[in-house]
Amino acid sequence: MKKTQTKILLVDDEPDILEIVGYNLAQEGYQIVTASNGKDAIAKAQKELPELIIMDVMMAEMDGMEACEHIRKIPELNNVIITFLTARSEDYSQVAGFDAGADDYITKPIKPKLLVSKVKALLRRLKEQEIVSDTINVGGIEINREEYKIIKGNVEIALPRKEFELFYLLASKPGKVFKRDEILDKVWGNEVVVGGRTIDVHIRKLREKIGEDLFKTIKGVGYKFEV
Repeated sequence: MKKTQTKILLVDDEPDILEIVGYNLAQEGYQIVTASNGKDAIAKAQKELPELIIMDVMMAEMDGMEACEHIRKIPELNNVIITFLTARSEDYSQVAGFDAGADDYITKPIKPKLLVSKVKALLRRLKEQEIVSDTINVGGIEINREEYKIIKGNVEIALPRKEFELFYLLASKPGKVFKRDEILDKVWGNEVVVGGRTIDVHIRKLREKIGEDLFKTIKGVGYKFEV
């Protein structure tokens, strides 16, 4: 077992889950930090600055959704990947989780080999994002991928991670029609299963925040960014 510098924060109010998940990931060489509720998770995340947070949704004191929203507002944790660990796999809860700022879902019951594979895929995605860090200027909008910052008309617009990544993808090639499957693959990764409405919800929010006329729906195909 080779020890790595990659730090993972596990958050769950069930000690057995922390022990099982922590053991399997520690066997892969990851540094493991644990928390038992949302409030504790925020404090541990600020102190430890993990690369990945695996967090239960339903917890006492503060649930995973609320904790995720708090963590996404902490500048030092701008690039952390957050995945929910939950038995709830319905579309509506996934959409709510993505809106709160989550990147992915891992469903219970946990299968150790699948868990390790998922974690490796998530961390690989993080490395790919670090490699492709630059700034786009299009239609009077500056998009800084390195700082996850958008400036339009000298006003900074704050977006959750997935909204930002979707916007960055579409704006990287104005006029190009991105098919729905391509969007899911590049923004959410082909290893995550999301509901069909997820892209539509994110596009609606981008229209509200950045401009109704900038995002075009190509019926039955996908979306494009047009200036």
